[in-house]
Amino acid sequence: MKQLRPLVLASASPRRAELLSQIGVKFTARPADIDESAKAGESAETLVQRLAAEKAIAAARLLKEQDTAVVLASDTVVVLDYKALGKPADKVDATSMLSALSNRSHQVMTAVSVLDGTQQTTLCVTTTVHFGPLSAARIDDYWATGEPADKAGSYGIQGIGGQFVKSIEGSYSAVVGLPLYETVQLLTEFGVIE
Repeated sequence: MKQLRPLVLASASPRRAELLSQIGVKFTARPADIDESAKAGESAETLVQRLAAEKAIAAARLLKEQDTAVVLASDTVVVLDYKALGKPADKVDATSMLSALSNRSHQVMTAVSVLDGTQQTTLCVTTTVHFGPLSAARIDDYWATGEPADKAGSYGIQGIGGQFVKSIEGSYSAVVGLPLYETVQLLTEFGVIE
């Protein structure tokens, strides 16, 4: 894979950085600070796409005018019973989320937005994740690891939380935080790679 244009990753997520590095794309990380609150009546899919698009726009505003970099942003939300589960506020919140996910299926929606000076494309990838049963003790033990504190839905599939996942239907990398297949397609379309 040959890289033709510089890329800016509008994220501080080490997982997204690892995924981009895994496919050999060089980038500069420039996290974008935006209000991530949902709007009244906004669906999870609309929310995740809007946030990814707004992160890309916010990061692009930080670039110098002569910068020819393309900006890539992403956002992930866990959805259970049509309700978006963000990052937990505390242990009680994480316990509530993980208890609700126990022995059930849920969706993980990850949106990717790519922006250059003239155009922006945003898409969403949905993956269904099937959890096994979780006891209160397992949830407590998991919280004690510190892993769930900064994860949408209170778990990380690529870490200790992967032990709860019986199976998935869709993109593993999207559940981690960046759907690689779709990302490569967008970066090719925007002339970042060939």
